[in-house]
Amino acid sequence: MKRKDFLSSIIPIGAVFSDMAFGKHIIEEPDIPSKIPPYLNKGDVIGICCVAGYITLEDTQSSINKIKEWGFEVKIGDTIGKRDFTFGGTDDERLKDFQQMLDDKNIKAIMCARGGYGLVRIIDKINFTKFILHPKWIIGFSDVTVLHCHINHNYSIATLHSKMCNSFPTDWNIAEPIQIDSIESIRKGLIGEKMNYNIAPNTNNITGKSEGILIGGNLRTIESLAGSVSDINTDGKILFVEDTDEYLYNIDRMFWSLKRSNKLSKLKGLIIGGFKIKQDDPGEEFGKTLEQIVLEKVTDYNYPVCFDFPVGHQKDNFALKCGIIHRLNVSPTQCSLTEIRL
Repeated sequence: MKRKDFLSSIIPIGAVFSDMAFGKHIIEEPDIPSKIPPYLNKGDVIGICCVAGYITLEDTQSSINKIKEWGFEVKIGDTIGKRDFTFGGTDDERLKDFQQMLDDKNIKAIMCARGGYGLVRIIDKINFTKFILHPKWIIGFSDVTVLHCHINHNYSIATLHSKMCNSFPTDWNIAEPIQIDSIESIRKGLIGEKMNYNIAPNTNNITGKSEGILIGGNLRTIESLAGSVSDINTDGKILFVEDTDEYLYNIDRMFWSLKRSNKLSKLKGLIIGGFKIKQDDPGEEFGKTLEQIVLEKVTDYNYPVCFDFPVGHQKDNFALKCGIIHRLNVSPTQCSLTEIRL
């Protein structure tokens, strides 16, 4: 039996049109690799919309031009250019725009225009029924971690954690090579190239080899989803986390939250991406580094840990396929993360 037929056979038809919709659980704890949306071909349409913060049409133009240069077509959502205070339109406007793109069979991928905040306000109203039957790539990071976690936990469908429209340079002639390479990784991920990254070692790394489904995203967002229908199951997974604009004490608190909720105990591996840390207030120094904070929480476990991975709120934010099995190899000389194609 083909795997896609097997997947269909374990989901009751009635559930497709009831429990599948509006954020309810279908596969309580999926043990199988995620269903992979079709990879894109030239001429396929990528939709762009605001699910969280606002962005102007002008600020999306560089990404639109690049996507077309890649050979794809672009569908610009109604929320591009709209603003409701910090949001890219009202909750209803953002929900409607994303839902239309989710349901449109002609759209093969959806790039969230920017992060910020706002997805948690609409996630429980999104109807995933048609998306489950006809998956497409959901692209983004930061606040889009809500979608990565929700889709992975409830529907076991792969998504693409990567830069968004507001990260594309306005002038490619002066863009740094690492920035260009990280944006190019989006195209590679969408057309089906295997993701394979090799980075220099950090002296605080914990060496080892492991394989598991890759999940993760923004640490604060992951913590905020605990106990909800969007919470992630980390057992047997490789978890990657990143964050920005946080004090060390707050990062410590979030890692304690992961540990106390048993999200660290049964991992296959832990990847620490970029962390932009706020400077401690004078007289309120925390006294531990990021590396010390993390290592303190994993001392009881036996799996590889990699620091300084190029993912996060930074120029070297490379695309990662959430929900797909990867191999993590941390050695004294390098750290590698390789997608495994079954």
